[in-house]
Amino acid sequence: MNKDQIKAEFMASARYLPLTITILGLLAASQSMGVPGSNFSSARSLDGLLQSYAYRAFDRPRTGKPYTAVTPSNLSGISLTVLRLRSGSFRYRGYRTFKEFDIPVGVLVEPYVERLALVYQNLGNWSSIYYHLPGYTLVAPVLGLLAYEAANLSAINLPELDLIATGKPISVRFTEVSRARGMTVKCVFFYLNGTVGMKNSTEDNVCETYIQGHFSMAVSSSEVPPATAPILTPARSKKKVVDMVWKIVGIAVGGFLFLVVVLVLVLWVVRLRKNRRMERLAQREEAGEVLQRRRVGSAQLPMASMIRTKPELEDEQVP
Repeated sequence: MNKDQIKAEFMASARYLPLTITILGLLAASQSMGVPGSNFSSARSLDGLLQSYAYRAFDRPRTGKPYTAVTPSNLSGISLTVLRLRSGSFRYRGYRTFKEFDIPVGVLVEPYVERLALVYQNLGNWSSIYYHLPGYTLVAPVLGLLAYEAANLSAINLPELDLIATGKPISVRFTEVSRARGMTVKCVFFYLNGTVGMKNSTEDNVCETYIQGHFSMAVSSSEVPPATAPILTPARSKKKVVDMVWKIVGIAVGGFLFLVVVLVLVLWVVRLRKNRRMERLAQREEAGEVLQRRRVGSAQLPMASMIRTKPELEDEQVP
């Protein structure tokens, strides 16, 4: 989407005039930099390839459910997630926390389609290969947010739809940023028309955009320390800390439940053995001689017969 197309779309409606000025100013500033931001043709070919692999993840797709796609082995390290939505619901509800993207209400889709698919890209260690800025060093992976029509989930080489935020901007929160004290970290916007924009980032590593594209964070190469004395350290995000806490809690709960199950099994085995022992005693009792019972005082006691066998003399000749 070039500047003229954006201008034509927004000038068609007077309601979006302030936003038009903002976006056109941003694009004008990006072009005035005169800096090639990426290997444009290779990056656009990669987008088409990742779209086809993203759509393969739709197995009995459900609206509003993210699906993780599998990338080819020669692109190992790239994360790919796809999400199908209804355009009407997407405009009036937005979509909170689609990976690092927070999409507010009021985002228009042009041209209008009944269903759209949002494709999330995290290029990981491929970021600097497809996207680079002379004089700058990327300190975060390149993240992409692209929209496509979702009427045919087997389609490939689809053209991107235009996402235009008419109210609050789309925010991108970078959770993996390497930075050192004193560095000036900037948000970098790689637009689909090949232009590049830059803007100072916030302290919590959040960038804001009104249209879709690819985004990252960078610092001036002059501020990057030598490789022999690295100062850059990955900042651990709150999300990672929370995930780690939940993993520890899960392990503890799982261990406790395992001990409970083992204890129940031990008690069951002990009780089973006791019951079998009682059954064997009962069988022996039934197989033995039945004793008569006589009252002795207030109790009924078993008593044997007074004479069990008939007595016989050893020598019958003895009178």
